Amino acid sequence: MGNPARHIVAIASGKGGVGKSTVTVNLAAALRDAGWRVGLLDADIYGPSQHRLLGVDPSVNPEQRAEHRLAPIETHGIEAMSMGFLTTESTPMVWRGPMASSALTQLLETTDWGALDILLVDMPPGTGDIQLTLAQRAQLSGAVIVTTPQDIALIDARKGIEMFLKVKVPILGMVQNMAVHVCSACGHEDPVFGAQGGLQVAEDYAVPVLANLPLSRMICEVSDSGVPLVDQHPESIEAESYRQAAAALIECLSQQPPPSTPTMSMSDD
Repeated sequence: MGNPARHIVAIASGKGGVGKSTVTVNLAAALRDAGWRVGLLDADIYGPSQHRLLGVDPSVNPEQRAEHRLAPIETHGIEAMSMGFLTTESTPMVWRGPMASSALTQLLETTDWGALDILLVDMPPGTGDIQLTLAQRAQLSGAVIVTTPQDIALIDARKGIEMFLKVKVPILGMVQNMAVHVCSACGHEDPVFGAQGGLQVAEDYAVPVLANLPLSRMICEVSDSGVPLVDQHPESIEAESYRQAAAALIECLSQQPPPSTPTMSMSDD
């Protein structure tokens, strides 16, 4: 299969609950605003969330095209595909790993993506079957690691970085989410989850920090509304942070050599 986009970038985290999906959808909107043709693949087979974040009505399903290909759902100027478009929210995916991996492969390879500049892949947490399947089936330009400054999240972020390095997928950068809370009344900045953790990990692996995103009630409320914050509050500090992350990612991709299908090298080092 040829690459469905000029660049395929995995947005990953070792741990759940760090805001990775919210970062992904707003990064997609910011890249769109930069003039890029953007696709978004929700690779979380067991717990998809992009259908909610993009505000797609549950009655909307992908159209089937010729040769058993699926048309992505176009919303907010983004081409999207998710298991959330194909199942109901009350239907659990009670599948073993190989079945989930097969589902990811079908979503990636049978979706009629069209001509994309970039396909962002919203990865599930962890370092298991889905991550390895994507690394082996797609020619990834690289991965972006999302973390919070907490030690418990950073431990898993390091595992995520190491996993991609073992399959020879470059780390394009890190996004430190919930880095600081700014008081809406007085403007005082409080690093609720710590301040330097993600920056230290980035320094250890010699990768750039694409953005330090604030801990913000606005981000949570807007995410629940089904409209990317970049669209709903384009003048906000939060939206500007996502645009800065998109600009930094574009700069990183401009310096990357053409991607190749990776080989896997495992060791205990």
